[in-house]
Amino acid sequence: MRWPSVKIDFIKAETRNALVGGPFGSDLSTRHYVEEGVPVIRGTNLPDEQAFKDDDFVFVSDEKADALISNNAVPGDVIFTQRGTLGQVGLIPENSRFPRYVVSQSQMKLTVNPDKAEARFVYYFFRRPNTVQTVKNRAITSGVPHINLGILREFEMPLPPLATQRSIVTTLSAYDDLMENNRRRMALLEEAARLLYREWFVRLRFLGHEHTRVTDGIPEGWELKTLGEICTDLRETVSPDVLDPDTPYIGLEHIPRRSISLTEWGTAETVTSTKLRYKTGDILFGKIRPYFHKVGLAFTDGVTSSDAIVIRPNTDDLRSLVLMVVSSDEFVAEASQTMREGSKMPRADWKHMITYPVVLPPPGLLADFTETVTAITDQLRNLCFQNQKLRAARDLLLPKLMSGEIEV
Repeated sequence: MRWPSVKIDFIKAETRNALVGGPFGSDLSTRHYVEEGVPVIRGTNLPDEQAFKDDDFVFVSDEKADALISNNAVPGDVIFTQRGTLGQVGLIPENSRFPRYVVSQSQMKLTVNPDKAEARFVYYFFRRPNTVQTVKNRAITSGVPHINLGILREFEMPLPPLATQRSIVTTLSAYDDLMENNRRRMALLEEAARLLYREWFVRLRFLGHEHTRVTDGIPEGWELKTLGEICTDLRETVSPDVLDPDTPYIGLEHIPRRSISLTEWGTAETVTSTKLRYKTGDILFGKIRPYFHKVGLAFTDGVTSSDAIVIRPNTDDLRSLVLMVVSSDEFVAEASQTMREGSKMPRADWKHMITYPVVLPPPGLLADFTETVTAITDQLRNLCFQNQKLRAARDLLLPKLMSGEIEV
């Protein structure tokens, strides 16, 4: 079935600032950021694995957001990246955490006219691989490759009847809802692992703590070690010309904040420089500002950025403990203090990080902790691969639905 084609400008809402870009130049910079207020949408909020990542924000004050009112976005708006990772698109959910947002200089926003189009239908159209490639093909290549409002305004898309749009959205959203449910389960599992670590190793309320003497913060029968004594950083470099194109590649952009699961990755076909090899079960730690608080457990073999540290516990029974130590708030704060200044991208210094103290429990307690956390990470791995399969099925179905090849 062939549907009429319309320009994006045709489906924008009949309201002021329905299709706008981010602020100009110095109108929004790091000097305007505050601890809390109105969140700023950046590329990190438009990940491949979901329509919108409603956290990991920087903020501006309400007064600054009011001054940038034309660059505000609200629930239901579609967000596009205009420079950076071209082809990125997101949709602010109706049940978003905040009533309004500000788009950064690298993003644009579209408020859709609900009498003409479903915002989620527009979002799905721009998620199609063919659409992403077309966006990249139309980029202005002088300087940093980018698109602009003119290009987006003239971009054409098929526009079936609203009822058909809603049916397509319902079909595709079923996959997204399952993936979102899995992400929520993963968040709960990760929080359970963090709570157990804090209870046993920070508050020292481990099994049998009532009958254990603690001297200078070390329970009787426990050993004081350093991080460097229980794990190693690996620096096996690999050239891109020897990599299979399908080899998983985890860049710093794939490592989530406040998560211990590396659930997203690209492929080595995009790799153009020497990388570090990692194995399943290794822990990746972003070492450059602002990525030094990004850490996660690898669920695949692959390669990673040379700006990450590949950490491998000396023995399997130490993996859970090392993972929880290096992903803890205390360790991340310590790592931030080791950054070597004087360069454009300050780096956390592993030579100092390995001196971080770790209190090691007796074998029995360590085995209990490892068994519990391993069961959690096994569930995290299963949910990760479930989402990979759901995403692959959705992405296979998406272009067929959007083109009318499959009727709904």
